[in-house]
Amino acid sequence: MAQLRIALAQTNPVVGDLAGNADKLIGWTRRAADRGAHLVVFTEMFLTGYPVEDLVLRTSFVDASIAGLEAVAARLAAEGLGELPVVVGYVDRAGLTHRVGQPKGAPLDAAAVLHQGRVVMRTAKHHLPNYGVFDEYRYFVRGDRLPVFRLHGVDVAVAICEDLWQEGGPVSVAREAGAGLLVVPNASPYEMNKDDVRFALCARRAREAGCALAYANQVGGQDELIFDGDSLIVSAEGELIARSGQFTEELLVTDLELPAGSGEPGEFQVDAEDGTTITVERVVLSEEPLAYPAEPPVIEERLDDRAEVYQALVLGVRDYVAKNGFQSVILGLSGGIDSALTATIAADAIGPDRVHVVLMPSRYSSDHSVEDAEELVRRQGLQSRVVPIADVVNAFEKEIELTGLAAENLQARVRGMLLMSLSNQHGHLVLTTGNKSELATGYSTLYGDSAGGFAPIKDVPKSLVWELSKWRNTRSTPPPIPENSITKEPSAELRPEQRDTDSLPPYEVLDRLLDDYVEQDLGREELIAAGHDPELVTRVIRLVDTAEYKRRQYPPGPKISPKNFGRDRRLPITNRWREG
Repeated sequence: MAQLRIALAQTNPVVGDLAGNADKLIGWTRRAADRGAHLVVFTEMFLTGYPVEDLVLRTSFVDASIAGLEAVAARLAAEGLGELPVVVGYVDRAGLTHRVGQPKGAPLDAAAVLHQGRVVMRTAKHHLPNYGVFDEYRYFVRGDRLPVFRLHGVDVAVAICEDLWQEGGPVSVAREAGAGLLVVPNASPYEMNKDDVRFALCARRAREAGCALAYANQVGGQDELIFDGDSLIVSAEGELIARSGQFTEELLVTDLELPAGSGEPGEFQVDAEDGTTITVERVVLSEEPLAYPAEPPVIEERLDDRAEVYQALVLGVRDYVAKNGFQSVILGLSGGIDSALTATIAADAIGPDRVHVVLMPSRYSSDHSVEDAEELVRRQGLQSRVVPIADVVNAFEKEIELTGLAAENLQARVRGMLLMSLSNQHGHLVLTTGNKSELATGYSTLYGDSAGGFAPIKDVPKSLVWELSKWRNTRSTPPPIPENSITKEPSAELRPEQRDTDSLPPYEVLDRLLDDYVEQDLGREELIAAGHDPELVTRVIRLVDTAEYKRRQYPPGPKISPKNFGRDRRLPITNRWREG
């Protein structure tokens, strides 16, 4: 057996910032060297950020990625870090002759091994995901090589993210190659309860590969995707050895005892057990095994379910604001639970002094709603102003006669116009406060309460909005959200005595039905068989289906569920199919 100290760099790259990501790589590699690491593993496509989407179809971008990789390898050596091998993700190209159906330029979701100022090995993702938020057949061609490098006597193989999730491929080949350690750079997006699934997957693949497995995952927000980190290392028997925290950058340094490698340098082909053949490439970086006093491994405590979701939302807001260059946010604060939770998430993400809220009471706003909003401002120290909208609405109504729903929507549109105007004037990012239940049923006003640049609770059902608010109130004193905002019956307050239940069933009933229809894709008869009321099924299906055009125009927001309204769920707007 031989020893190896491995460092997993759980870091937060920025898409397209190749220079900034390279600087980050140098800094984190230096930290790993200071900890005595023998190998550093960065995440999938770290140099370019992930996902880069159609940027990979630009020759200039792929050229910059390849050149950036070579440059950072040389820079590591120039800064005295060249003897520490680094595994890092980037975008490469396959150099294939273009053919119809192949992405322009044949890009590769690649990873490289950097050592002594050079790129000593390159590989690319073999299994390309094409489900949920992933479109990788659109962007990449498949890799067909498994690098295995000997480091202090240990044979280390490299696979990339989805190569763990599919049967066969690099994991099977790693066993045939006799690897002692499989390192896996990842950019695996967060969704609720995925951490348990990931650990079980890593344990199973380690047993299949017959070697220890190190899973390094990205952290941070990128548009609608949240990456939660949760990097981990398991033994060849699938036992957990070390695990990092969630939603935070950190360096997971772990000492491993691994079998010594015995294969000769060179190349050979292996049946990948998925209908393909993979070429194993072996090189030797260092043969001499190490022996040194090992440090105890670190296993960070897992967050509970509500803390996990809340931290995902906070990280999503923080990174969207920071990575897009905003200094502050603004939102309408009504005294209701949705805007209260949104404001609280924003304050936790970027600080209350950078959160601007506007109270916009109308003729139908209740006194307690204004008081609840003012109380939240006092508790959290937000920047606030009051802009009554009655006179603005009256000015519109003098010029055009509106009744019923049109008159209600006018009030929402006046509020949206005021927020967007203040955004233009002061450079604030407008946060939209609608939840997933409202978005599903179309219970929002286009160009009104749906106006904005980012929607923090877009993927949060109303029932979960209440749960998160109650949870957050237990985390600090005084509780940031007034109790009345949580307990009062929800209302848009656009007409006298209005309640959400005038138009919608109770949210605990609605959310169960929406989960089955939207996330599970059950049809009408299946929904009824699952125990939902037939009349309600018909009504809710109609509401969801006819609101598709609204969702297409809604701002992005952090994905926390297995199926969000965005890249996860793509339905035609012009569509005559009706369930039942």
